[in-house]
Amino acid sequence: MIETHLAKLRARDTISPEEESVIRASLGEVRDLPAHRTCIRAGERLSSSTLLLEGLMCRYKDLPGGDRQITEIHVAGDFLDLHSFSLKQLDHNVMTLTPCRVVLVPHVKLTEITEEHPHLARVYWFLTALDAAIHREWELSLGRRTAIQRIAHLICELHVRLGLIALADDTGFALPLTQADLSDCTGLTPVHVNRTLRELRERGLVEFRGRRVSIHDLAGLRSLAEFDDAYLYLRREDR
Repeated sequence: MIETHLAKLRARDTISPEEESVIRASLGEVRDLPAHRTCIRAGERLSSSTLLLEGLMCRYKDLPGGDRQITEIHVAGDFLDLHSFSLKQLDHNVMTLTPCRVVLVPHVKLTEITEEHPHLARVYWFLTALDAAIHREWELSLGRRTAIQRIAHLICELHVRLGLIALADDTGFALPLTQADLSDCTGLTPVHVNRTLRELRERGLVEFRGRRVSIHDLAGLRSLAEFDDAYLYLRREDR
């Protein structure tokens, strides 16, 4: 059930059989959620953290007028709100983008991990730091990258992150998002997103069609985006 999560951890550190057993023993209720449902709201008191098993989810903030900014997309294997363990509530919302399956990890179990399994605690601390690194990269995109670079960079990031869990290859990956979703990720209007996707296709880099991103020139796409995956901390380390 949590193979994608374990694959993500093992891509960056060594997880022992004992630690795997501890992780599996910490799992609680499994929930199936429909697409486009806000499942955690800002300010809500939380007693568990949510691990995504299948599908795509996101964190977002919105304004009173209804404008929404997605601040990170989450893929299978990601904790959505591991930081709620220490914060006990979030300052943002969490929403499904597709039909999803999640499992809850009670905070009492996370407390046991921090007290009894220090290496595993450091691994999960790393995950919260990784989320912060991704947020900083998205902030750079919103503030300084051009429209075409923003979308190219997002595609490059998802290609790497989905590749870690065998959901992407050199030809592309499934991306069942709407242009409105991409608009909320990149701070562009849906019309601008549509025009930018067309330009990427005309340049022979990628094609977004039928809920799939087909990559025709990965090197060219990375060059356009000025994509450097250092912020994803892909090197295996002992923590």
